[in-house]
Amino acid sequence: MSEDFIHVKDFLKEYQKISNLKNKTNKTTKIYTFIESGQYKGKKLLLPSLEKTRSTKSIVKACVFNVIRQNLRNKIFIEAFGGSALMAAEALSNFALKSYAIELDKNAYKIAVQNSKIDQNLNVVQGDTFEILPQLIEKLTQENIPIFLYFDPPFDIRKGFEKIYENIENLLKNLNRKNIEKIIFEHHSKIELPQNIEEFQKNKSKKFGLTSLSFYENTPQN
Repeated sequence: MSEDFIHVKDFLKEYQKISNLKNKTNKTTKIYTFIESGQYKGKKLLLPSLEKTRSTKSIVKACVFNVIRQNLRNKIFIEAFGGSALMAAEALSNFALKSYAIELDKNAYKIAVQNSKIDQNLNVVQGDTFEILPQLIEKLTQENIPIFLYFDPPFDIRKGFEKIYENIENLLKNLNRKNIEKIIFEHHSKIELPQNIEEFQKNKSKKFGLTSLSFYENTPQN
């Protein structure tokens, strides 16, 4: 492995040392992680700068796929606020039919495009989740294949993200939800998400320090 690459765990442990080295050498250190399960286990994925995006922790990623793996085969997986498409790639590795990652940041998008080369069914879209997702869902609904939605909005409240969870809830209320089977939120543990969002009921939640997962399932009323 070239010295220009470093695993994300080592990056976090030696962040200051790497920053100093970068300043001295003017080199850009490339951060990577691995797909951790499924057919592409061990494949390397690049990560964008951790100063601008937050990569999903391994323990959180493992929890997500331990919960949904048995039901994921031949489904469509959509990762909103997708960063480097890490979760979308892991979904394909666990036999999703195809997956999508939506990312607004141009630099993160470029890295996600590189990561998408592991599988032709990994689709990366550059743009605002609130604009792209309704269009994508509408298009995919015509294929009549169950959809899993994964939301991983920024933890740090930045300009335009002050009401991020409220905006996501409103987005879901206005989506064509016909084929949406599951919705998963990765969110700050201080945020308490509602028990129900339309016909989706929270049936599982897990906490990992500052990060929590909330799982929702479509429970239509007869």
